[in-house]
Formats: sequence, structure tokens, C-alpha cells
Amino acid sequence: MSTQRAKQLFGTDGIRGIPGEYPLDDTTLERVGFALGLHLVAHQNADSKNLRVLIGRDTRESGPHIAELIARGLALAGAEPVSAGVVTTPGVAWLVNREGFSAGVVISASHNPYHDNGVKLISSSGMKFPDAVEREIEHLILSFNDSSPASRGAGTGRASKAHPRGDEKLHQDYLGGLRAAALPGAKFAGTKIVLDCANGAASKLAPQLFHVLGAEVVAINNAPDGKNINAGCGSLYPEGMQKRVVESSATFGVAFDGDADRAIFASASGKLVDGDGVLLVAGRYMKSAGKLKGKVIVGTTMANLGLERALDRLGLKLVRTAVGDRYVLEEMLRIGANLGGEQSGHILFLDDATTGDGMLTAVKIASIVSISEPLDSLVSDLKIFPQKIVNVRVQSKPPLESLPGVSRTLSEAEKALGKSGRIVLRYSGTEPLARVMVEAEREEDVRHWTDFLATALRSAIGA
Repeated sequence: MSTQRAKQLFGTDGIRGIPGEYPLDDTTLERVGFALGLHLVAHQNADSKNLRVLIGRDTRESGPHIAELIARGLALAGAEPVSAGVVTTPGVAWLVNREGFSAGVVISASHNPYHDNGVKLISSSGMKFPDAVEREIEHLILSFNDSSPASRGAGTGRASKAHPRGDEKLHQDYLGGLRAAALPGAKFAGTKIVLDCANGAASKLAPQLFHVLGAEVVAINNAPDGKNINAGCGSLYPEGMQKRVVESSATFGVAFDGDADRAIFASASGKLVDGDGVLLVAGRYMKSAGKLKGKVIVGTTMANLGLERALDRLGLKLVRTAVGDRYVLEEMLRIGANLGGEQSGHILFLDDATTGDGMLTAVKIASIVSISEPLDSLVSDLKIFPQKIVNVRVQSKPPLESLPGVSRTLSEAEKALGKSGRIVLRYSGTEPLARVMVEAEREEDVRHWTDFLATALRSAIGA
């Protein structure tokens, strides 16, 4: 398989699906572990004595079975699977990077409903494997045809290690790393924080973290039962967290998603503060402390125009990438930036971690609030421009610039809005959809041009 061929199994965030169905059927999952193990065996250093792969999962009921299959495949290939039990995605990344694991596997579908699940592969650097490596592993998986690794006679005598128990020490090591990321001078005594754990991977870890830091914790949605992860709670549904912040007179609140790689906040007044607000708060502090590299922050095409304007007033530049924390990270590494993220709450503090970490973000925001001023004040200069997103179902995905009607409408809209608005047209990477996003100072302009562009797309390629 050419390394340039589009991937069939891996999306921008690993492999996802419904457990029991391809690509998350038992045979394929065992192959994933086996293929990862073979890749590591082929690429390990000559003096390496052990191949240890850390496996973590969120709280979905399908997680333990998937972990067992991945572990079995790894063991058959000669790698030692080590379980971290229920732990966050960034927790696996941190532990792999800091504690000498050859790779990591995260079993999670992030913010999706419980009946979905997925597999993310983490390299020894603590970052996702590059596309080329994912293609290589995918090629191995698909090359097994209809046979499982076990039926091919694979085996190294290590299969007995395929059912390891979670290691509480790993959890404590990770929490220690998060505590160490608190800013100098931050004092958490007297701070009351509402933690919406989404009934996910942060349910135990996040309350532990902030209790030890000295904050008063109000934990909600922290009783996972295998099916209630992300169910009307967490970062996708922060309304309950916002309400609890006001009711309990909390300093602020934070809502994580199922695997806790994103965080959405609420100020003491109950005002929602998304990833754009976090980037402004963190960017301003890091600039004042002389810690922001290059006077630049990396966001995506979905970052609100209000963030760009607020950063400009601070003398900071917003660099935009395609949607996806993978693309934000790639651009940060390319230009040497150390702060970036997405409106959805994925925030990357590259001086502290290799990936977006909701609990790390919460520690940073709690630190800034404790040494400066309330979150309401810190985001008071962020004017959020009205924004509307419309999804148009399409029958094909030709280059948008090749559609005359769409191009004419887009040109007309951009001319009318000028510098007072912004338009993003793009295809979904996973669904037969074209997305229309319009931002403008006036709500009526947003509605008008969103409708016109959506109509033009439906006329040209609508399903």
C-alpha cells in the first residue's frame, strides 16, 4: 500500500465505530494490537530490552472487552501490555512520554454516546502517530485477510500478560504531573470549583486532583455506569454545570468530555467560556509573564472573529488551521508556538504536555483566576460575534471553487461583509456534508448569508 493512499480505518482521531461491528469487531481489534506490536518490534532500538504498551480507557461498558482484545494482539506480537485502567486520553499520553512506554493505546470515543467506542494510538513521544505510521499499521491490519493473529501461529509466550490490572501508581504519577503544572503563586484554598466529569474518565481523577490542590470541589456527573458517559452532561451539555456554579456560589465551573481532553468553563455569573475564551485568558497571562512564544496563538478556522480582534488589541496574532487538534499541534510545532487550541475546548499547553488536556487546562485557568481576577473579568473584553453553522447533505465532494454558483454567492457574501464578518465553507471529513459557517457583527447578516450559501450548495451538489 502506498503511504500516500487515504486511510481506511484511521480518521483524524483514531478508529471509531460501534463495538462488535467492523472495524471494532473482535478479530479486527486483535489485529490492531498485533499490528501495533509488529510495528514496534520492527522499529525498536537495537538495545531495547522490553516493549511495553500502556492501555487506558474511558468508562464505556465496551471498554474492558476491547482492552482485552488489544492486549491479546500486543502480547502475541511480543509486546507487554500494561493497563492504566480508567484514565483520560491525555493521561495516557503523559504517562507514555514520561515513563518510558514504547506506545500507548486509548480506548475511547471521546464526546460520542456510550454505544460508540474507538481506539487511539499514541507514539512514544506522547503524540499521535504520524499519518504515514498509521497507514503502515493499517496496511498490516488489512493484510491479515480473514485470519486472526492467533490462527496465524503468532505467539511469543507472553500472552499470559494480556490481562494486566490497572496501576494506581500510574494515576498518581499523572496527577502529580498536573499539580506541578500549577502556576507560581497560585493558591487554591478558598476556591470553590464545580467539576462536571461527564460520567467519563475524569470522574475519579479530577475531584482527587483539585482536593489535593486545596480547592473546595463540587463534583457532578461523576458516577459512571457504563452507559451514562456524555449523556446530557459534560462539555457538550454544559448547562447543568453553569446552573450549579450559580446555585453554589462557586468561583467557576468546568465541564470535561468523556475522555477529558477538552474543557469548557463557566464563570461565577454562569457565563459560558469556551476554548476561545480560554485562549484569550491564557494568552494574555503568558504574554505578561514572558512565557508566550512568538506572540502567536494557534487556533482553527472555527475560532470566533471576536478572539482574533481581542488578541490583536493585545499585540498577538491568531494563526488558523483546519479543524482538528492534530492540525493545531502540527502548526504549533512548525512555527514554534506553545499555546493553541480549539473552540470546542481542546487546549494545548506545549510547555507542559504533548496533547490537549482538559484537567491541565482547568489547573491553568484556576491558577490564573487565583492570582489575578475572576473569570468574568478576564473575558469581559471578548466580544463574541454572532455565528451560525448549517450542514448541507451532499451527493459528492468536488472542489468548492469548481462550483460556479457557489463561487459567485461566496464572492458576493465576502464583498458585502468585508472586515465585519467571516465565512468558512468546508466539507466534513467523515460525513457526506458541506458545512457553512458565517460570522458577522449583525445577526441578520449571519442568517441572510448562511441561508444564501446553503441554498447555493444544495442547488449544486445537494443530496
